[in-house]
Amino acid sequence: MPEALLLRSASSILRTVFLNRLPPGGPECVRKLSLNLRYQQEVRPNVKSSSLTDGQTLSKEPLSHALKLSTPEKVKDAQLNPPEEALWTTRADGRVRLRIDPICSQTPRTVHQMFSMALDKYGDLSAMGFKRQGTWEHISYTQYYLLARKAAKGFLKLGLERAHSVAILAFNSPEWFFSAVGAVFAGGIITGIYTTSSPEACQYIAYDCRANIIMVDTQKQLEKILKIWKNLPHLKAVVIFGDPPPTQMPSVYTMEEFMELGNEVPEEALDTIINAQKPNQCCALVYTSGTTGNPKGVMLSQDNITWTARYGSQAGDIQPAEIQQEVVVSYLPLSHIAAQIYDLWTGIQWGAQVCFAEPDALKGSLVNTLREVEPTSHMGVPRVWEKIMERIQEVAAQSGFIRRKMLLWAMSVTLEQNLTCPSSDLKPFTTRLADYLVLAKVRQALGFAKCQKSFYGAAPMTAETQHFFLGLNIRLYAGYGLSETSGPHFMSSPYNYRLYSSGKVVPGCRVKLVNEDTEGIGEICLWGRTIFMGYLNMEDKTCEAIDSEGWLHTGDTGRLDADGFLYITGRLKELIITAGGENVPPVPIEEAVKTELPIISNAMLIGDQRKFLSMLLTLKCTLDPDTFEPMDNLTEQAVEFCQRVGSKATTVSEVVGKKDEAVYQAIEEGIQRVNMNAAAQPYHIQKWAILERDFSISGGELGPTMKLKRLAVLEKYKDVIDSFYQEQKK
Repeated sequence: MPEALLLRSASSILRTVFLNRLPPGGPECVRKLSLNLRYQQEVRPNVKSSSLTDGQTLSKEPLSHALKLSTPEKVKDAQLNPPEEALWTTRADGRVRLRIDPICSQTPRTVHQMFSMALDKYGDLSAMGFKRQGTWEHISYTQYYLLARKAAKGFLKLGLERAHSVAILAFNSPEWFFSAVGAVFAGGIITGIYTTSSPEACQYIAYDCRANIIMVDTQKQLEKILKIWKNLPHLKAVVIFGDPPPTQMPSVYTMEEFMELGNEVPEEALDTIINAQKPNQCCALVYTSGTTGNPKGVMLSQDNITWTARYGSQAGDIQPAEIQQEVVVSYLPLSHIAAQIYDLWTGIQWGAQVCFAEPDALKGSLVNTLREVEPTSHMGVPRVWEKIMERIQEVAAQSGFIRRKMLLWAMSVTLEQNLTCPSSDLKPFTTRLADYLVLAKVRQALGFAKCQKSFYGAAPMTAETQHFFLGLNIRLYAGYGLSETSGPHFMSSPYNYRLYSSGKVVPGCRVKLVNEDTEGIGEICLWGRTIFMGYLNMEDKTCEAIDSEGWLHTGDTGRLDADGFLYITGRLKELIITAGGENVPPVPIEEAVKTELPIISNAMLIGDQRKFLSMLLTLKCTLDPDTFEPMDNLTEQAVEFCQRVGSKATTVSEVVGKKDEAVYQAIEEGIQRVNMNAAAQPYHIQKWAILERDFSISGGELGPTMKLKRLAVLEKYKDVIDSFYQEQKK
C-alpha cells in the first residue's frame, strides 16, 4: 500500500517540474520504408506511421550514392591535410590542419560519410519519434537521410552559398534535425539561434554568420525575422514550419513548398557538392551565450563533429544500436553544443532513437511524455536536476507521515551505501529492499525506469543535489567541455565515476594545467580533435584562446587527482581579487551558503577590487507554469524554513518588503557559519542583501542554459552593490 501511495505522489511531482521540455519515444523499429510518400504542409502533423514523410516522393537513388561514399577508399581520401594549413582560422570558408596523432587516430570523416556508414547499419531502425495528436510516429534512418537530401536540394534552390549559414530559430523537432543535416550536405553551415532570443540578438547572429536562409517554427519567431530582415543583406528566404504564415509573403515558404523546391535540383548536383567536402571545413556554428560581451561564433569542423560524436559518446558509455538502441529525449536547446552533440550528431553515429518534446511540454505534457518514452539515457543542466529535486521535496513535505518516513528511510540507506561503497555491485538486503519497495517506484514515476545513464554539464552542480539523486539510486555523471571543444572533452560513465569530479579525459584527447598553485590548481588547457577551428571573424579572441602550440586555454581552473579525474574549481575571469590582493574563487563560497540555507535559490559573491566580500541572495520561489517566470510565492521548502525559524511568511515580498526579522536573523546566522569554515578572514562575507526577484533568463541574470551571467548581475544591481561599500565609508 505505501508504495502505491508513493507512486501516486511521485507521479504528481513532474506536473510542475522545471524541465525546459523533456521527452522521448518508444524504441520501435520502422521496418518498412515507403518510397512514395506525400509530405504534408504542417510538418507537425498527426498521422499514424510517419506523417512527415507521407506522400513525399523520396527517390531511392540517393541511397546508392550514400553507401558508395562510405567505402574505406572514399573515407581515406578525406584525410588530405596540407601541412601549410594552420591549426585555426576565423574565416567561414577556411580550412585547418587537423590534430592527427596516434592518440587521435580515427580517419577523418565528413558528416555525410558518418551518416552513410550509419545508414548501412541502421537504415531500418527508428531514428526519430514525435507525437502528433496523441499518437507517436517514427521516421527511420533511411527516411531521415532522404529528407535531409531533399532539404539540401531545397537550400540550394533557394540560393544557399558555400560557407554561408542556414540559421534555425525553432524548438527541437525532426525538422530541426533534417534541416541541419541537409544544410551541411548542401555545403552550408548550420547555426542555431535560441528561441528566447530577442530580434536584436537574432540580427546579431544572422548577420555575423551570413545566413542565406532562416528556418522558424512559429509566427512569433517569423515576426522577429520580419522586423530585422532589412538589416540582413545575405538573407534570401525564410521557411516556416509548424505554424502556417499569416499571409502569403515574398521569399517566405512553408515547409511543403520548400521541400518541393528540391525536386528541381538534380541528385548529381548535390552529389558533386557532397563529394567536394573535406573534414577540415566548417559545418556548424555554435554561438556562446554572451555572458562576457557579444556572442562569439564557435566554428566546428566536420571532423570536430564526427570525431566527438564517436569518441566523446563512447567515453559516456553510449551504446551502438547493434548492442542496444539508445532512446534519448531531445529537450535542451539545440543551439547549445551539449544538446546538439548529444541529440543530433551522436544519434546518427550510433543509431539512437531521438524523441522530441512537444512545444507545450512545460505547460503540462512533459511528465506524460517522459513516462511514455522511458529513455535509456538522459541529460540535463544542473538547474533542471535541482528543480526535480525541489519538486520531490515539496511533494514529500505535503505527504502523510508514513509515506514521508518511508521515502526518507529508503533514501538514507541508499545514499549511505552509494557513498561508502560506490562501485560495489553487492548491495545489502536493506538497500535492495528500499530500492524495490520505494525508489524503483519513484524512478518509474519520473520516467527513469529504464534510464541507465543520467548526465549533467554546462554548469557546476551542488553536493546537495548530487547526494539527493544518489539517495534515489540515480548517479549523475558529469561531463566537462565547452562549445570550443565540440562538447565533451572529459566524461564520466558507469565505469568511470568519482563523486564531484567531471570524469576523465576522453581517450584520444589531452589536458594540462598551467600556472598551478600549491594545491595543484591551475588553468585547464586542452588539445585534441575536439578543439574548434576558431571564432568567426574574431582573430584577437581566437589568438587569446588558442596558443602557438594549439592548446585551448579554457579560462577554467581545476585540479587532477592521481587517477586523472578532473575537479573544476572555478573560472579565472570569475576569480575575485580583492583590494587587498586576495584571490577568492566565488563558487565554493556560494555553494556553501546555498547548502547552509535551504531557503536560498541563488547566491552571487561580490568583491572584485573591493575592500571586503559581499553577497546578493535570492529566495526559492514558485515559477509560473506557462512562462517559468519567478513568482512571489515561496516554495514549500522555503516556507518550511520560515516556519522552522519562527516566521509566518509565505511570499518573497513578505520576507523582503517587511525585512522579516526571523528570516533575516536566520540567514545572518547561516552566513556566519559559512564564515567560520572559511580559510581566512578575507574570505568572510561581511554584507549581504536579498533581492526582490529570483534570477531568470528573462531578467537577464541567467543564460539560456541557466548559467549565471555575473557581469549582467553586477550591472543590473549596481545600486545595491554600491550601497554595501558606501555604508562602509561613513
